[in-house]
Amino acid sequence: MSSTPVRVAAISFLTTLGLLVLKLVLGILSGSIAVLSDALDSGSDLVAGGAALISVQVATWPADEDHPYGHGKIESISASASAGVVAVGGGFVVFQAVRRLVVGSPQIDVGLGLLAMVPAAAANVALAYFMRREARRAHSLALAAESTHLQTNVVQAVTVIAGLGLVWISGENVFDALVALGLAGYMGWTAVGLVRTALSEIMDVALPEQELRVIHDVLVAHRDDIRGFHRLRSRRAGPTCQVDMHLLVDPQRTIEDVHALCDSIEHEIEARLPGAVVIIHTEPDDGRHRGPLESLIRERA
Repeated sequence: MSSTPVRVAAISFLTTLGLLVLKLVLGILSGSIAVLSDALDSGSDLVAGGAALISVQVATWPADEDHPYGHGKIESISASASAGVVAVGGGFVVFQAVRRLVVGSPQIDVGLGLLAMVPAAAANVALAYFMRREARRAHSLALAAESTHLQTNVVQAVTVIAGLGLVWISGENVFDALVALGLAGYMGWTAVGLVRTALSEIMDVALPEQELRVIHDVLVAHRDDIRGFHRLRSRRAGPTCQVDMHLLVDPQRTIEDVHALCDSIEHEIEARLPGAVVIIHTEPDDGRHRGPLESLIRERA
């Protein structure tokens, strides 16, 4: 992986730090629990951003004797940590919002609240866009999780702005607490989504259908060179995906010939799936296991 994901994560971390200070100061001065709740979420963002920054750096470390498959799965841990931080932040927001609904809210300075939230919304829109783009390019789960987190921040900021607008129009501070409760629910929903994504990688779920189709296309393209395949397995670990399979070949072919064929297939798959590491085990064709390749050829006929 290039150093670009690390730079993106670092920029996100520094921006979040600046927004945290801005929202915390203006939230206290304005008296808005919604703005303070968003400041708290920025604090959780800071923790999650730090985890993402560390994980994308560690994920680039090459495989070694103790980690023969590399260090990519640390990004799953980072995504899980982000989910936990979001969930804890949401719980605190619920507590504060309910308390204000029960005991009442102090006077809210809508102007100061907006002064914090409008720049925050604009900054998060830009960061979420660039981070999502880099996450797709680098196949980084940590950056994808952080991008999702930033997208929730955009929704939160817009919601807080709307709530402050209602407070200003109606003069009723209750809207501030109600908006905070809505944000807490959204934070919980986001946390669940992050956990599901992280667990799918931790549990070695197979590559998605569109990526498996790339592998199938390469095998079909070599249908004149191979007799079939079976035990095709795949999984993703951060920026890397591992693929292995058993390939059936003509038993009369030489080892040198078969080795060159496997190298060719491996290189083609790795070229079309960035970050892929492909391992092929060859077997002499004995008439079994031809079904998967024959099915793929019929599908593409």
